Amino acid sequence: MKKYGLIGFPLSHSFSQKYFTEKFQREKIDGCRYENFPLASIDEFPALIQQQSDLHGLNVTIPYKEKVIPFLTARSEVVKTIGACNCIKIENGQLTGHNTDVVGFEMSLRPLLQPFHKKALVLGTGGAAKAVQYVLNKLDIAFLEVSRNPVTSRQIAYHQIDATVIKEHQVIINTSPLGMYPNINECPPLPYEALTETHYLFDLIYNPERTLFLQRGEERGAAIKNGHDMLIIQAEESWRIWTM
Repeated sequence: MKKYGLIGFPLSHSFSQKYFTEKFQREKIDGCRYENFPLASIDEFPALIQQQSDLHGLNVTIPYKEKVIPFLTARSEVVKTIGACNCIKIENGQLTGHNTDVVGFEMSLRPLLQPFHKKALVLGTGGAAKAVQYVLNKLDIAFLEVSRNPVTSRQIAYHQIDATVIKEHQVIINTSPLGMYPNINECPPLPYEALTETHYLFDLIYNPERTLFLQRGEERGAAIKNGHDMLIIQAEESWRIWTM
């Protein structure tokens, strides 16, 4: 039995386990199973690898996309560049880190992207944000990082975002967990009244389908998209990596 899985904490609502279990059944992929491995600390990771000798691949989610890197044997060029890993291929005792968020985000973002979408706000500074920033650089979209505690000149605090900042940044991407189930009444603190129909709000969250962040954008006529398509794309990219 080949085993695949997801590490993170908590893992109360895992898209990946349901998706891969159904994929294995639908595509008649025998001898494979997908499990959740909630780790209260990344220090538990080596024991997991040692105990689960039939593991062939792992997905990595909050809060370990950056913390898992020191445990890798090798890293893809993207992981080396952005410093975040969400997919690990395990083969002959070697752990090779990849980042499928990059592929998933770019392919999901593009369909609603317009020529006038030249500047973006990236809400959050975690591992997922690094993948988003990588794609924005590739697409030549300038961006500002938004953090609760800015530490670099490229970061601003939420309280610094006013109507002028919103007007100048037509794309707003939420990479933070604000609004994720079960905290569906939360949203990033923004002047939503400044949004227009030329704005594009993308939320990496997929549960709920329409976060409060997206609802408020939609009310102002903005284009909106959640993280569901991105998750499917990155899941399929993970499978491609594990089986190539």
